[in-house]
Amino acid sequence: MIIGITGTIGAGKGTIVDYLKEHRGFYHYSARDFISEEVAKRGLPINRDTLTATANDLRKNFSPQYVIEQLFYRAQQQGGDAVIESVRTPGEIAFLREQPDFYLFAVDANPKQRFERIKKRGSSTDHVDFETFLANEKREMSTNDPNKQNLGKCIQLADFVFYNDGTMEDLFEQVESVLKKIEK
Repeated sequence: MIIGITGTIGAGKGTIVDYLKEHRGFYHYSARDFISEEVAKRGLPINRDTLTATANDLRKNFSPQYVIEQLFYRAQQQGGDAVIESVRTPGEIAFLREQPDFYLFAVDANPKQRFERIKKRGSSTDHVDFETFLANEKREMSTNDPNKQNLGKCIQLADFVFYNDGTMEDLFEQVESVLKKIEK
């Protein structure tokens, strides 16, 4: 089984990934890690702007699905169940839909709650104020350019959408309920 994960900033994509790895034995393939490797090769600082620009450049130079395609091939070589985090373009979804046993999960939550989560998480892309957080998200939510992020469309295309406004246990119950449906 291959699960792709999309969603808004700080909604809980990584939390779902951790659950799938720890409780279901999934292998994890991260678009952020893949793009961070490329940013480092280019000698650029790792932040949201360089990650976004580099991912867009890779998609423009190779294909709209390039990043996720590379992660899929890594997962295919490894074998076993895989979770690919973060699916960000409709082209990536179209490529994954061609693969057997693929499901797209999306996760969302209240913006203020998500902002508080990223402040606690404190990754290199999370040191922003609330206005910048909202501006970053707006930039990533919609575009007509197939090489740029379109999270709004990706969420619309999801097979299952999780609302992570409660506890982690609530989110895990939602995920487990969906996994049981898929396994039937």
